[in-house]
Amino acid sequence: QVQLVESGGGLVQAGDSLRLFCVASGRTISICAMGWFRQAPGKERELVAAINWSGTSSYYADSVKGRFTISRDNAKNTVYLQMNSLKPEDTADYYCASERAPYGMGRRPDLYGYWGQGTQVTVSS
Repeated sequence: QVQLVESGGGLVQAGDSLRLFCVASGRTISICAMGWFRQAPGKERELVAAINWSGTSSYYADSVKGRFTISRDNAKNTVYLQMNSLKPEDTADYYCASERAPYGMGRRPDLYGYWGQGTQVTVSS
């Protein structure tokens, strides 16, 4: 079983940056793909960024490409999401998630099986 705890959210202005953290415990995540999802009020949850188990391949939704960067430190069992040039439409609850099976690429939302409790990001205009 994996426990995921996110932090780093907050209230910022448009154009600002935030860095989200996801710390895993209970089991190593070093062999699992990890992803960041977000869900805005009244909208479906979407995969924003994903990184494969080794950190050599990443995926970004078109809406965040060029602004967000996902990274991981397997020695620290931690995944990061650096968010730059934030926009009001980035406002959402952000969730860290881990794929159930090892050695995946992280690009299929249906393969994720472990979720954090979320951290709120609010971007004012």
